[in-house]
Order: sequence, then structure tokens, then C-alpha cells
Amino acid sequence: MAFSSISWSFTIFFIILQMLIMLWSGSWHANGCYTSIFSFGDSLTDTGNFKQVASITDEFFPFLQPPYGETFFHKPTGRCSDGRLIIDFLAESLGLPLVRPFLHDCDSVIEPGQGVNYAVVGATALNSSFLEARGIVNDLTNASLGVQLAWFKQSLASICSNVSDCRNLIGRSLILVGEIGGNDYNYPITDGKPIDEVEPFVPLVTDTIVSAVDELIQMGAQTLVVPGEFPLGCSSQYLTIRGSESEEYDSTTGCLIKFNKFAEYHNELLQTKLNQLRELHPNAIIIYVDYYNAAMQFIRSPDKFGA
Repeated sequence: MAFSSISWSFTIFFIILQMLIMLWSGSWHANGCYTSIFSFGDSLTDTGNFKQVASITDEFFPFLQPPYGETFFHKPTGRCSDGRLIIDFLAESLGLPLVRPFLHDCDSVIEPGQGVNYAVVGATALNSSFLEARGIVNDLTNASLGVQLAWFKQSLASICSNVSDCRNLIGRSLILVGEIGGNDYNYPITDGKPIDEVEPFVPLVTDTIVSAVDELIQMGAQTLVVPGEFPLGCSSQYLTIRGSESEEYDSTTGCLIKFNKFAEYHNELLQTKLNQLRELHPNAIIIYVDYYNAAMQFIRSPDKFGA
């Protein structure tokens, strides 16, 4: 889910700085080197996959048309940004090439050892069939986290030559799992479902994310980055369609209290389950990135960041 109510450029800078400090720390990786990046997620990470599968005309999605992309790529790339995303800045900071989308042009070939981005705009953690059975329809894509993992396994044949080679490549790569899960909540909430009907999804969403992390570790991953949710109650979308009575707003930030508490619940549960996974895989480095509190710094003190 795109988060649009704060100064996005400052937020990106802070989050990338936070991630790089952790990645460059000697405790995170034995030699401080990553040979590639593999990424899963939604619009916060998609570098062009949705562009290849969009079933609705480009006119419906402004980010697929000019002037998007003009400040850096000089053309629309399918990113939900005029310029680069967190994954782009992270790759550049680590001295790696920008991570190419899995659903690329037919004349473009994935090189051996190259990182790949499987994230898709609108993607959910839970499978589309699960959501549809509960009356939640995703008209954008069926590329859930499970589908993205299947793409990852499919593409390994082009990236590495055998099981041992693949484990070695995955182990030397930085794996980004998310942000994902926001759309699992965004679709029903913006469709008008009460938040107490959506809350039971949280354990299922976090289980799905942690299960994906576990599977990647078993495939050889050693360093994985798993972001939490942004403060949903500060999103301009939620503020527009779900706010009403004055007591629903935080008097300091102007954000919707119950939706921020909902995001906090997701993040707390995700961290608890990641801690359990760390106990099962003590040699793997699982980095939780706190998008929530990074964003809240700008929301609480915008004057400190030029807003």
C-alpha cells in the first residue's frame, strides 16, 4: 500500500539510512558483501512487474504514464514514484545494479547471478482465492506472496546452475521480504468492512510472511530484511474515507487512532513471530525494519525535516 501523507523523500532517506547501518554492521554479514538482491512485495518495491501484467488501460494508472519517471529514468518504468524506490537506493548504496523486474521484456534476459525483483503493485500476502472466498476482490493482480515465491523458484534455473550453486547465490544475496500485507487490510477496509472484521486477518498475514522467510532460509538465505507496516491511520486514503468523529483522531498527529493501533498490532505480532524464527535459525540474520516509527518521526515533528 502506498503511503502518501508524509514527505516521502525524507522517509525514504531515513529508512535507507536505518537499513544500511544494520547491513554495514559487522554483526550482520561476515564480509559485508552482497552479490545481488532478491525482492518480494507490493507497490513500495515493484520496479516494473505490474507494468507487464496490467489488465486495465494505462490511463487508469497515472504512474504508468508521463510525467512519472522524468526526474531519473526519463520515462515511466512502472514504479509508483517519479524517481527511485527504497530498493533502488539500497542497491546503489551497496554498489549493486538496480534490481530488474521478473516480468521483463521478451528481449531481455536474466543473467546468471543477477538479482531479481518479484514485487507487484497491489499484491497481497494471502492468496487471492482466500480473500475472494471472504468477499474481498483484488482487481489489480493475483501475484500474492506465494505466487512471487513460485516465480523465484522458477527463475533460479536461469540464475544458477545447480542446487549447490543456487544455495550459495541465495546465501550471498540480500533478500527483501516486503513490505507486504498492507493490501490485505487495505482492500477490505477501503471497501467499508469494519476493522474488527479485518483484525482476524493479521495472524494469517503475519504467518504467511514468516512462512515465506522460513522457506527462503531453508533454500539458503542468510540475510533477510522484513519491514513492518506504516502507520495506516496517517494515510491520506484512510483519513479521507474512514474518519468522522473528532475523538477518532490523535490530537497530536491528526491520525486515526484505531487504524494506527491496528498497524501496531500487525507489527508486534510480526516481530514476535520473527523472534521465534530466529531461535529456529540462529545462523540466519533476520532484520526487522521499523517503517512505522520511521514515518511517525516525520508526522510528529515535520518542522525538523523541512516540512
